[in-house]
Amino acid sequence: MTCSRQVKISEILIPKYYKIFNDKRIKHIILTSGRAGTKSSFAAIRADYQIISDQHGSVVVLRKHHNKLRKTVYKEMLRGINRLCIPKSKFNITRSPMEITYKKYNTTIYFSGSDGIDDTKGIIDEDKPIKLVIIDELTEFFDDGEGEDELANIEATFVRGNSGGFQIIYMYNPPKNPNAPVNKWCRKMEKRKDCIHIHTDYRDAPEKWIGTDLIESAKAMEISDPKMYRWIWLGMSVGIDELIYYMFSPKHVAYPPKERMYQTVYIGGDYGQQNATTFQAFGMDTYNQILQGLGEYYHSGRKTGKQKSPSQYAKELIDMLDEIHDVYKAQVMYIYLDPSAAGLQEEIKRNIRELPYTVLIRNAENDVALGISRVQKLLIFNLIRFSPQQENAIEEFGLYGYDKKSIDKGREVPVKENDHCMDSIRYMAMGAWSKVKRWLPKGIEEEDSEDEYN
Repeated sequence: MTCSRQVKISEILIPKYYKIFNDKRIKHIILTSGRAGTKSSFAAIRADYQIISDQHGSVVVLRKHHNKLRKTVYKEMLRGINRLCIPKSKFNITRSPMEITYKKYNTTIYFSGSDGIDDTKGIIDEDKPIKLVIIDELTEFFDDGEGEDELANIEATFVRGNSGGFQIIYMYNPPKNPNAPVNKWCRKMEKRKDCIHIHTDYRDAPEKWIGTDLIESAKAMEISDPKMYRWIWLGMSVGIDELIYYMFSPKHVAYPPKERMYQTVYIGGDYGQQNATTFQAFGMDTYNQILQGLGEYYHSGRKTGKQKSPSQYAKELIDMLDEIHDVYKAQVMYIYLDPSAAGLQEEIKRNIRELPYTVLIRNAENDVALGISRVQKLLIFNLIRFSPQQENAIEEFGLYGYDKKSIDKGREVPVKENDHCMDSIRYMAMGAWSKVKRWLPKGIEEEDSEDEYN
C-alpha cells in the first residue's frame, strides 16, 4: 500500500470505534464480533498509533499460545502500519524476538504468549512503560488457562510505572454457549464504570473493505443454517443444541454416482474391543467439491457377543479397501486411525505391503471440539454426503449429543455414547481438511485464519 497523503483515522475505522480511539479514561475495552467484524484491525491501528504518538508508551500484545502470534496479531500490526500510511522504514521490525519499534521514540510493540510474560517483562524499557495491553483470542485464556485470575495477573504485571492512561483491549468471538466462562466474565465486566464493551459484525464494515464474496458467503449461511449464521457471522451466543449435528438431514444421504471414479479415498477408523470398531470411507470428488460416502465397516463386540482380534479387523478392513478399489478405481487411500489403536495399526501395515494401490496410515488428530466444528461446516455447506450403506453412521447422527450438565456449566462435553461412527467421521474430516477447506465459502476457512478486516 502506497500513500501520498496523510490518512484520517476515521477513514480506516468503522464508526462504532470512533469514540474509544483516543479516550484514555476507559481502562478496560472489550471488543467482540462475528466473523469480519474488524476488531483486530482496530486493535492493530490503535497499537501502531500508540507507539508513534506517545514517546513514553509501549504496547504488549498477548495470546495464550505463543506459536499463534506470528500469523495473527503480528501480521495484523504490520497491516496497521500500511493503513496508517507510515513507511515501514520508520520502524525496526524483527521476528525473533517479535517486536515492532518506532525508531523516532524507541517505543515498541512486544508480542508474547501468556506463559512467557516474565520473559517479555524483563526486556521492556522502564523509560517506556506499557500503556496498552492487547489480549487476542481471550476465550483461550478461559479454556486453556486460569481465566479471570490470569487476566488480573496480566494487568498487575504491566500497569506498574503508569500514572494514568493505561488500557487493556480484550478481543474474542463469543462462544455459542451463553454460559461459557468468558461470556460470564464479560457480563461481570460490563457493570464496571471503567469498562466498555463494543460488539460488531460484518454489516458494520463498508462493503469495499470486506468484499462482495464474503457478504455472499454470509448470506449463503443465513439461508442454509440461520442459527449458525447468527453465531459465526453476527457473533451471537445462540445457545448449544444437545444434538451436536442438528443440521444433518436426508439431503445428506445419497448413493455414490455409479459412473464416478474416486482417485483418492479418505477413511476414518475408531477402534474398540468391547466397544464398536468402525471404518467410514469417503471418496474425494474434486469436480463436484464433495466428500462422497462410499461405505462403512462396523462391528460391536458388546452387541454381537463376539470379540475380534486386531488381525481380524485388519483383514476385514483390507477386504473393504479391495472392494472400494475394484468399484471406484481408487489408487490412494488415507486411513486416519484412532490414536489409541497402535496394535491395529501394526496389523494393518502388515497387510498392505502387496496391494495394487497405495494405503497411507496416519494417527488421527483428536481435537474433539475442532473436529466437530469442521464436520458441522461440511454438513452446513453440503460438502459431505453419506451412502445409505453407512447405516450406523446415519443412525448415530440422530443420537450423538452433548451432556446437558456440561452445557449448563459452560463447557460442552459430548456424551460417550453413540459416538464410534461420529469419531471416525471426525478423524476423516481432520485428515482431509487441508484439501476440502478450500471448498468453503470465503470467510469460513480455518478457525485461526485472519481475514484482512477481522
